[in-house]
Amino acid sequence: MITTARPSDGAPTPSIALVLAGTFTPDEGGDGSAEVSHASEAGDSAFAKATVAESHEADAKVVNLEEATVIVAGGRGVGGEEGFAPLRDLAEALGGAVGASRAAADAGWIPYQLQIGQTGKVVKPSLYIGAGISGAIQHRVGMQTAEHVIAINRDADAPIGEFADLFVVGDLFQIVPALTDEIRRRKGAEGA
Repeated sequence: MITTARPSDGAPTPSIALVLAGTFTPDEGGDGSAEVSHASEAGDSAFAKATVAESHEADAKVVNLEEATVIVAGGRGVGGEEGFAPLRDLAEALGGAVGASRAAADAGWIPYQLQIGQTGKVVKPSLYIGAGISGAIQHRVGMQTAEHVIAINRDADAPIGEFADLFVVGDLFQIVPALTDEIRRRKGAEGA
């Protein structure tokens, strides 16, 4: 939904709306221009009262998810930081990157810069593999433009199954290592 927002009393107070890049596809009929208003840097009392609530430093060693063509993401179903190890192995075998749901990032299992979704990154990989991710709408908006979606979840009723191209119901800790081994075996056979 696109709309014009105005304060309820009509007063010209500063308003900010945030939309993650890549969330919407461009309007083919538009010219890409928009009206921009600049608030005074020091004079406006609303800006003078603003404080930074939270700040996170980006890890320079972590891959840029927006550029990844293959993403293997984990959610609450991985159970902890150590649960991301098989996902990292699969991502490495596929030449991809590791991502996560907000639940996994909030739990401290993975850096916030790997969070995919409404409050994280919007990604457009060729292949997205979600393991232990329920598929809540907040996560879906960050990965719904993936070309192919494979989901692995114990819960046959997980929402991610409704939009996945392939939905595998089972234990990710059995499925992911077996998949990784098979990919490595096939890659080894190609190189022989």
